[in-house]
Amino acid sequence: MQEQSRPRPRRTWLAAALALSAGSLLPQLAAAQAFPAKPITFVVPFAAGSATDQIARALGQSVTDQTKQPVVVDNKGGASGQIAASQVARAPADGYTVLITTNTTHAANEHLYKKLSYDPVKDFAPITGLGKGGQVMVVRPDAPYKNVMDLVAAAKKTPGKLSFGSGSSSSRMAGEMFKQLSGTDILHVPYKSNPNAITDLMGGQIDFMITDTSTGVPQVKGGKLKALGISTVERNPLLPEVPTIAEAGVKGYDMGYWFAAYAPAGTPPAVVAKLQELLAAATKSAAAKSFFEGSGSVAWSTSPDELARFQAAETAKWGKVIKAAGIEPE
Repeated sequence: MQEQSRPRPRRTWLAAALALSAGSLLPQLAAAQAFPAKPITFVVPFAAGSATDQIARALGQSVTDQTKQPVVVDNKGGASGQIAASQVARAPADGYTVLITTNTTHAANEHLYKKLSYDPVKDFAPITGLGKGGQVMVVRPDAPYKNVMDLVAAAKKTPGKLSFGSGSSSSRMAGEMFKQLSGTDILHVPYKSNPNAITDLMGGQIDFMITDTSTGVPQVKGGKLKALGISTVERNPLLPEVPTIAEAGVKGYDMGYWFAAYAPAGTPPAVVAKLQELLAAATKSAAAKSFFEGSGSVAWSTSPDELARFQAAETAKWGKVIKAAGIEPE
């Protein structure tokens, strides 16, 4: 008769468990130590020239300087960022595909669409916040509006006749909040990206827009557009003479935006940590500082957990704004 096997001592089982655990972590640790070993792609949900594109290129240059690996910026505009977000959500979870995005894809869209092509929480691993900024209301230089209240008066005189364009959820919500708080009826015209809307504004196809400062301020400085108001509660240092929209007479108005970085869900934590380290350092680079100063925005870095909590709070906030604006999900 064979002798029955005896239970292994508890310490033997513990040692085996620890060895197994360490063995499972080794590949992840090795991958993180070698990361990045090839080019990284920054996927941007908006067109070249947009604020998100500008910050992605500034950060990408710094990441290249730090790692000696190229960073490719891939602009995938359209569908309010859904095309880009879906592409990253379905990319290999190895850290080599990063979504450089805004509150459009990760706070507003789930309230604007009945069905998204991605899940802004389950499909992504938060990496870090990147920056925060405000927007500017712009019209053509020959427009008959000298200030914000002139525009309000014109909109009230001809309900539904004036139009505003937007190429991001931030821009659209800025316009919708303006309508809501000013008690006006203004037609919304959607675009793939804010630079596309700017082109039509200058061409006379729409009457005004509220766009990110990095897109709008250069046009104002160049004399191609006229600024009527700033969307945040404080004036923009790049346009100190321009009042806030709230100051100009639309009480309670405040609408900003933010940039952040996400990897596909399932990306190893050690790789996410390395990306966070690289991007946090990149926000302090000369190129990034130039972007922030040139757009009147500020750098903003977080841990992955802090970004996840911030995103949850922002999603709730944007939901309230969208509901108050009476916007039905498409």
